[in-house]
Amino acid sequence: MREYVHLKFDEMPKFWYNALSDLPFKLDPPLDPETQQPTTPEKLLKIFPGPLLEQEINDVDKYIRIPEEVLKEYAVYRPTPLIRAVFLEEFLKTPAKIYYKYEGVSPTGSHKTNTALAQAYFNKISGTDILYTETGAGQWGSALSYAGIKYGLKVNVYMVRISYLQKPARKNLMNLFEGNVTPSPSKKTKVGRRYNDDHPGSLGIAISEAMEKALDKNNAKYSLGSVLNHVLLHQTVIGLEIKEQLKKLELNPDIIIACHGGGSNFGGTILPFVPEKLEGKNIRFIACEPESCPTLTKGEYRYDFGDTGGFTPMLKMYTLGKDFVPPSIHAGGLRYHGASPIVSALLNNNLIEAQSFSQEETFKAAKLFAKLEGIIPAPESAHAIAGAIKEALEAKEEKRDKVIVFTLSGHGLFDLSAYI
Repeated sequence: MREYVHLKFDEMPKFWYNALSDLPFKLDPPLDPETQQPTTPEKLLKIFPGPLLEQEINDVDKYIRIPEEVLKEYAVYRPTPLIRAVFLEEFLKTPAKIYYKYEGVSPTGSHKTNTALAQAYFNKISGTDILYTETGAGQWGSALSYAGIKYGLKVNVYMVRISYLQKPARKNLMNLFEGNVTPSPSKKTKVGRRYNDDHPGSLGIAISEAMEKALDKNNAKYSLGSVLNHVLLHQTVIGLEIKEQLKKLELNPDIIIACHGGGSNFGGTILPFVPEKLEGKNIRFIACEPESCPTLTKGEYRYDFGDTGGFTPMLKMYTLGKDFVPPSIHAGGLRYHGASPIVSALLNNNLIEAQSFSQEETFKAAKLFAKLEGIIPAPESAHAIAGAIKEALEAKEEKRDKVIVFTLSGHGLFDLSAYI
């Protein structure tokens, strides 16, 4: 029997969970590249509105209330279901129970909408008119364009060129929501003009272009879809819902898995469970990333820019270097040189694990999942599926009845060319 666990709207989290309040260590502060000293709030306010900046640095309040206006928009698709992958279990002949949290039911098909709505709302009430952002595979650009429509903001998206060419449907979706999409590198910015027209682009370059444009206008701000503390904060609705759904099943998770690019999906999934780990519970958190962009598994833990052009403050994180340009893999949302400072600190303190997977192994897992479970996963999410299959097969060898939970952060209906 298929097993779905639904929550009612009144069971949906009304607060975001702030992991900074519980971590047994302090994050290293963002540095001003000009002074090599902690960056000032005045400089950050040129980039982000006040409410988001407050969330970014808040390490006191354990829970931050979700505004009613945002809850109203969340109600379009949240709470999202937790589904048992019965057919996958049977195929693998594993004693493990495998559950996936399905974020693909959002209006734009991925978890990115969770923070897009929040960021658009806080920008709107702060007087912002225009948002500039970047996008890799297009999930974030789609989500922010949708949120911009909801709150009356103009959204300009710089999309990594190789994804712009590989995923035209994502560009069309952004256009549907009145988002203005430019392939990056472009000729619209000083940063973009450094590169040839045939350059595949990178998230680092796209961030620089968006930042350059945002800093050039008084009524504009920059919006980031991953990495930063406030982004992971908004995404904790995922993990908080999972906790409630597992309570209904009377289950405790042994392993929690999510794909990792910048960290929003992974962080949003595992952060609400970190206090249990700190209390001594035997629970593993696994971040799954592509072998071709192995930020967590092969990167260095140090200060680096979040973008290629050097517009952002320097963050302490795992990084492959701001000038790293990954191969043109189909999981465009995971082609980022850096990682969330929170996720990076957790890894550096041995509280989480990281594993990398080849594109071949990832798409093999994705195709298997689509055939068995009836959902075509986004290439990014497929890394989590590959990780879950690996752990389920190990449980089979060990003859152990483990509970494995992973987040299926988006559907792949706009990514069929990648499967081909």
